[in-house]
Amino acid sequence: MAEYTRTQVLDQAKRLADMLANTDEIDRFKQVEAKINENKKVQQLINRIKALQKQAVNFQAYEKKEALKKVEVEIDRLQGELDEIPVVQEFKETQIVVNDVLQLVTGTIAREVTNKVIESTGGDLLSGETGSKVKNSSACSH
Repeated sequence: MAEYTRTQVLDQAKRLADMLANTDEIDRFKQVEAKINENKKVQQLINRIKALQKQAVNFQAYEKKEALKKVEVEIDRLQGELDEIPVVQEFKETQIVVNDVLQLVTGTIAREVTNKVIESTGGDLLSGETGSKVKNSSACSH
């Protein structure tokens, strides 16, 4: 059985990251992100929300509860307006797809590593127990 160094594994992880960065899902994400950055209305709303969020932090720090409530209501209103813009909805959808792909990859890696450990120790894949656990649990306990 081959042994790998941490460096070799990380090199492979970088190759995998490069592959992922060149998938259709990531390509679509980059296209939609560019549309978001070019959209003046979207950028104005984002900048306004950021400015209000800074105000909210100050109002919170100085315990100005009424002013904070008004700012939070306005942030929510602007966020709602932003969320109604089709390109923003499209952006959020592409984020979800990219996240799903990344979770699928990390879940697959974690599951495969676990399976390899179980197999390499002579364990039981069905029960998910390593060889040492299987040997210890079947030992006589008197």
